[in-house]
Amino acid sequence: MSAALDFGAAALKSDRQRLLTLLTEKSYAKKKVVLSSGRESDFYIDCKKTALLAEGHWLVGRLLFSEIRAQSPEAVAVGGLTMGADPLASAVSLVSHLGGAPLHAFLVRKEPKGHGTGQWIEGLSAIAEGAKVAVVEDVITTGASTIKAVERARAEGLEPVAAFALVDRQEGGREAIEALGVKVHSLFTREDFPK
Repeated sequence: MSAALDFGAAALKSDRQRLLTLLTEKSYAKKKVVLSSGRESDFYIDCKKTALLAEGHWLVGRLLFSEIRAQSPEAVAVGGLTMGADPLASAVSLVSHLGGAPLHAFLVRKEPKGHGTGQWIEGLSAIAEGAKVAVVEDVITTGASTIKAVERARAEGLEPVAAFALVDRQEGGREAIEALGVKVHSLFTREDFPK
């Protein structure tokens, strides 16, 4: 990794706290909502509001890159289902390049491209068939988006080795994903946010 980037424990701990502050201030709301899964919840977290901020993008990239390197050093690419994974994969890929250990980004479409090659995954041409990849997700609830990304990546010849989320709502998604043989790591859980 580049000497210009500090991936030491103290720096990452400080970055983690700052990212949690941003997520709490910018992305978290204590209110009744219906989630994409159809479930009702008493809180909502829209991580894109943080991940698309310049500082948030940097922090997401640093922390997820560090976690991927620690938990799945064999991964050569990072991606997930559009749209939740898009800023995360971008941030990780950028930081990985700056850190001297590049991970290419890929984006999994919800349906195949309607013209041209009809591809399911953007960025696939830069990744060797059979490559080990990390799947990223902003928020895990039921795990459905991550499961779709894992299944599509496998169908396209990639080998997802782990999934990494910003937030695990702790509502069964982790278990559903891990039932596919893909270990889940999250930077934060429901317990890190106000009750």
